[in-house]
Amino acid sequence: MLALSDTATAGNQKEEALADSVRVALANAIKDPTPPRPTFRNDADRQRYEMWLATMSARLQRKLPDDQTRNEFLATAWYESRRAGLDPGLVLGLIQVESAYRKYAVSIAGARGYMQVMPFWTNVIGDRNRSALFHMQTNLRYGCAILRMYIDMEGGNLYLALGRYNGSRGKPDYPNAVLKAWNNWK
Repeated sequence: MLALSDTATAGNQKEEALADSVRVALANAIKDPTPPRPTFRNDADRQRYEMWLATMSARLQRKLPDDQTRNEFLATAWYESRRAGLDPGLVLGLIQVESAYRKYAVSIAGARGYMQVMPFWTNVIGDRNRSALFHMQTNLRYGCAILRMYIDMEGGNLYLALGRYNGSRGKPDYPNAVLKAWNNWK
């Protein structure tokens, strides 16, 4: 559960040894500074996205009341989720549990931003700029790339991957909370 203060909760996530190929793939995944620009194969895909954006915007209005901020956040979350091969609703559910949509949330363990990315990741796959974890696109890009890596490491087992993401692998509370929150964003 999230605390009501500005502190977010995150497990005691540990830096893991990564194969060079994984480290390079993650570094490449977060390197591209291209701003989100959704592209669509056809008008039906564009219309589905626009409907999703309108629906999610209405649901998120209480947490992010500014229209421009909310729409930029949702467009970025959708883009980074899809870029990493994740369901945008899953990412929104994870953010709900991790930071309650607070851009500047910091956990007791030191995880930062919307997706509560641990600062050590900037050393492992980034440019060592820990303050960039408070930049919306950077935080979402790191979080989505890391979650995708954990899903792959766990052979597609989302429950175990979520536990690993939070540093609570094998404990049911966190994965269950994210899976429940995901239902709000489907």
